Amino acid sequence: MKLIALPAFADNYIWLLHTDRHALVVDPGDSAPVLAWMQEHPRVELDTILVTHHHADHTGGLLALVAQTGARVLGPALEKMPVASQGLQQGDRFDWQGLGFDTLEVPGHTLGHLAFWAQPHQQDPILFCGDTLFSGGCGRLFEGTPAQMLDSLDRLAALPGDTRVCCAHEYTLSNLRFALTVEPDNAALRSHFSWCTRQREQDLPTLPVALHTERAINPFLRSREPAVAAAVHQQDPLALDDVSTFAALRQWKNIFR
Repeated sequence: MKLIALPAFADNYIWLLHTDRHALVVDPGDSAPVLAWMQEHPRVELDTILVTHHHADHTGGLLALVAQTGARVLGPALEKMPVASQGLQQGDRFDWQGLGFDTLEVPGHTLGHLAFWAQPHQQDPILFCGDTLFSGGCGRLFEGTPAQMLDSLDRLAALPGDTRVCCAHEYTLSNLRFALTVEPDNAALRSHFSWCTRQREQDLPTLPVALHTERAINPFLRSREPAVAAAVHQQDPLALDDVSTFAALRQWKNIFR
C-alpha cells in the first residue's frame, strides 16, 4: 500500500492510501486534488472516505466525491456529516482491502473527533489523526476541554512508536518555533527543526512523522516533563497539576507569535 499527502488549500493535507486498484482518502476538504489524482490513475477506484471531524476544510469535498465515485463514507457518529455516512465510535473496527482500522475517539478539537490507526502488512503503522495531534503541536480546543484533549493525546502517544503520524495540516515549522521557546535545550527538537526547515525549503512535506519523534519533541505530549512544566509555570504560576499545566501550555500557544 502506498501513502500520499495531497496538498489542499493553503496548508491542508488530504491523505490518500492506495493499492493498484483501490484508494481510500481521509478528510477531503476539497474534491479537486483527489479528482485530479484519480484522473492520473484511471485504473484506481476510490471506494472509501474517512472523516475525522466535521469542520468544512475536512468535509467540503464529500458531496462531489461521493457523487462521482459512490465511495462509502465513515466518520464520527457524534457529528453531523454533509453526506450519508457510517457513524463510528471508540473501539469500532472496519476493514479496507484487507487492512484493519481501529477507531479512537479523541475529543478536544471537536467533541466527536476520531482518529484511525492501522498496521499494513510489513509496513509501519499509520495514524490518521485529523486536527488532534500535529507535528510539534495539537489542535485548538474549539469544543472540548483541556482535560479531554490531554486524555486524547495520552491515548495517541501510547500507540506504537513507529506509527506514522498523518496530521491534516502543514503547521510543523510554526509549531516547532513555539516548542523551541518552551524547551530550548531539547537537542532532539533542535535537530528535527533543522530537518523540517530543509524539507520546507524544498517545498516537501514534514509529514508523516514517527510517533517516537513526536514523543521527543512535541511539548503537548511532553507537558508532564519537568522542563516543559517549569516553563509553563513561569508563564502561569497557577498551572500546578497535569490538566492546568496542559491548559496553560495551550493558551500560551494560542497567543504565541
